[in-house]
Amino acid sequence: MALKSTIFKANLAIADIDHGYYADHALTLARHPSETDERMMVRLAALALAAHQLNDLCNGDGTLAFGAGLSDPDDPDASLTDFTGRKRVWIEVGQPEDKPLAKACSKADAVIVYCFHHAAEVWWKGIETKLSRLDRLQVWRIPAESAQALAQLAERSMQLQATVQEGALTLSSTMGSVHLEPVRWK
Repeated sequence: MALKSTIFKANLAIADIDHGYYADHALTLARHPSETDERMMVRLAALALAAHQLNDLCNGDGTLAFGAGLSDPDDPDASLTDFTGRKRVWIEVGQPEDKPLAKACSKADAVIVYCFHHAAEVWWKGIETKLSRLDRLQVWRIPAESAQALAQLAERSMQLQATVQEGALTLSSTMGSVHLEPVRWK
């Protein structure tokens, strides 16, 4: 018998000062049995960093949601879909291979990868040249210490505040606060 995903609920209040985006999002995250709290919370942080594009690309008429993640490798970890069903932004976290990223670039207007593991530099050195031709792709590095600290905010029912200012994200709850500054690699 297969293990079932664990469901997490998050009320996320986003104040993206950089892009003038202020909104509340009621989110449901399904954490695959093999997914860690760290990876799940990086997915949530990635969604918070990209949320402003709901207004920028879709004029507020779209859906910002989590995908099946580890349960379906052909589905993004998070995405922004416009009202026609077109994927505007495809978000992956971790250290994906080049072929699925190329496939994602053919399906979406923009693909954003947030790598966070302590071995991300090794992954990037091995894959950088393969990804250089993908014009729709952005690769960001979240410091491993920040990603690990995000895991401490994970609860089955979360009330979170996300503040984006000067390219940095501060994610806060009653469990504490984590400040992270993603670094763009591509």
